[in-house]
Amino acid sequence: MSPDPELRTSAFDYPLPRDLIAHQPAARRDESRLLVLDRETGLLRHRRFHDIIEFFQPGDTLVVNETRVIPARLPGTRPSGAPAEVLLVRPIPGEPGSDRWEALVRPGSKLKPGTRVRVADDLAVEIVRTLEHGAREVRLISPLATREALAKHGRVPLPPYIEREPDAEDTVRYQTVYATTDGSVAAPTAGLHFTPALLARLEACGVEMVRLVLHVGPGTFRPVESDDPTAHVMHAEDYIVPDAAASSIAETRLRGGSVWAVGTTVVRTLETVASAEGVVRAGSGSTRLFIRPGYRFRVVDRLITNFHLPRSTLLMLVSAFGGHAAVMNAYAEAIRLRYRFYSYGDAMALL
Repeated sequence: MSPDPELRTSAFDYPLPRDLIAHQPAARRDESRLLVLDRETGLLRHRRFHDIIEFFQPGDTLVVNETRVIPARLPGTRPSGAPAEVLLVRPIPGEPGSDRWEALVRPGSKLKPGTRVRVADDLAVEIVRTLEHGAREVRLISPLATREALAKHGRVPLPPYIEREPDAEDTVRYQTVYATTDGSVAAPTAGLHFTPALLARLEACGVEMVRLVLHVGPGTFRPVESDDPTAHVMHAEDYIVPDAAASSIAETRLRGGSVWAVGTTVVRTLETVASAEGVVRAGSGSTRLFIRPGYRFRVVDRLITNFHLPRSTLLMLVSAFGGHAAVMNAYAEAIRLRYRFYSYGDAMALL
């Protein structure tokens, strides 16, 4: 399949009825609908997510992102008593267990360096300095360890298009069943559809599951504002690719199996660390890789993903993988058949 030419951002816009935005998860993770796109023919098939097993072959490898969403939203009050909120993004590099974080704050105009936001009697957040793009360096002030303080007072950072406060169900459902490594402020949502039973069925069919980490930041929801995608500055996200993951993927390619990426986060991580020949190198770092039509994939053979926001870098990545016309046609069909969109919505598989 030849790559698409460079496209303008407007080519990734589409109208979505607001009632198709999923505000609640499906009753069962693997009962979500699944739209399957054949990249060679453009053929679309409609399934339930648990039916995805029929598209795997023995010897394939399923690569998942085991990052765990932290309760990063800290609502509080300013010294005046007026409300404020701090969204922790990532720890400032330094000593392990550091209490300094990069954060987004609101109202930004009121939270100057030196201001403290009171979250609770045993937790406050001090604004240390202003960073680029309006972010802040903040310091957590608490007698509690950071993880304990967040568990006690933090809230699940649901996406901005889910227009409700998080509830107890979100602490479980806005998390993959294999999440183990704290660090994300948004879930790698393609993985939300898997259940332990479905993963066990795949393993029994000869499919290997491989884990890596990419901590998802809030920039994942930021639209591309310029109509020239090359003007967009990607947010940095931290990744870890273990030696075992790199070895397993190399073995998969040697035996002719397919590498399945669960979500755009896995795609960006694998493509970041791959050589021109498609060899995945273990290691850690941060990535700003922006994949859009014209990109030539080196590692990923199959992609499982959700339906993404218009004009987003995520939709551009999916279009690069599946072909712009085919993906936009699939989105139009999903809207016509009333699939559920975005983080808690239905899924796509691109084969």
